[in-house]
Amino acid sequence: MSNSSLALIAFALALVFATLSHQCHGGEVPLQVGYYRGKCPLADVEAIVGGVVKAWYKRDPTIPAALLRMQFHDCFVNGCDASILLDGSSSEKTAVPNLSVRGYEIIDAAKSAVETICPGEVSCADIIVMATRDAVALGGGGWYVVQTGRRDGTVSLAKNVDLPSPSISVSDSIKAFAKKGLDATDMVYLLGGHTVGITHCSFILDRLYNFQNTGKPDPTMDSSLLAALRQRCPQNASVDSSVNLDQNPLSSMTVDNSYYRQITMNRGILKIDQELALDPLSNSTVSAIANGFDFSTKFGQAMIKLGGVDVLTGKQGEIRSSCRAINKPSK
Repeated sequence: MSNSSLALIAFALALVFATLSHQCHGGEVPLQVGYYRGKCPLADVEAIVGGVVKAWYKRDPTIPAALLRMQFHDCFVNGCDASILLDGSSSEKTAVPNLSVRGYEIIDAAKSAVETICPGEVSCADIIVMATRDAVALGGGGWYVVQTGRRDGTVSLAKNVDLPSPSISVSDSIKAFAKKGLDATDMVYLLGGHTVGITHCSFILDRLYNFQNTGKPDPTMDSSLLAALRQRCPQNASVDSSVNLDQNPLSSMTVDNSYYRQITMNRGILKIDQELALDPLSNSTVSAIANGFDFSTKFGQAMIKLGGVDVLTGKQGEIRSSCRAINKPSK
């Protein structure tokens, strides 16, 4: 191999290391693939977590949506440090956007399984990322290799929860993602998690009946979808029914690019969903995904990038004994 080739390889490796280091809180220790191999020599940590997730998925095939949402809500507040898992009267769990987050029992079960075989080594933050990857794969999305080595945070406050709203504009959404080191393309792919998500009628009533106080529905919504949603979501309903974010009934529980095809046909449910397909800042990316064949690969890459947001590594944070509580100080 020539010296120039070796130099190029060395430069590429240095660039990868620098990117990972930059994603870590304080730029100290980068995440790495296979972090637990030397630390849990008798256990395949990722296989243990995967087994737990598979067992849950057999009982509840909606868990890909639940865990995708959990990871997003965790990583967007204080970084990917499992702060969303902590119990408490004013913890992140109690913030309004997190009241409908679910899947905590899956993480508890995975933590219990790994603690039995490899006590005190595997962080709850890593378990969220591994479990989400496994759920995505079970839900029809591609398998992606996760980096591990995160440590758990010790601060969880509802007042810190500042998540993009479903009615945010594309430009403001791009800014919100940029604050986390994620670009506009990452944003479009990560919102693709809506391919298996749901919302409730209360979040879209304005689009159906009184868009921007006009007394009329959102003019961008497909007329047949509008009629169907008005039946499901009457104005004065006593029940807040759920609505699939991917309106293709054959694909609403599959992690694929169907969501993008729907929004290009003006069949987006949330305002941000539809705006992605209409706004010049994002519509070309949406169109490429809707008509392409590499969604699974690119979605996995965006999830890896999300999993590197402001992580704690090295001696930062702790490895919690229970994902629901910080460790008690040693006497």
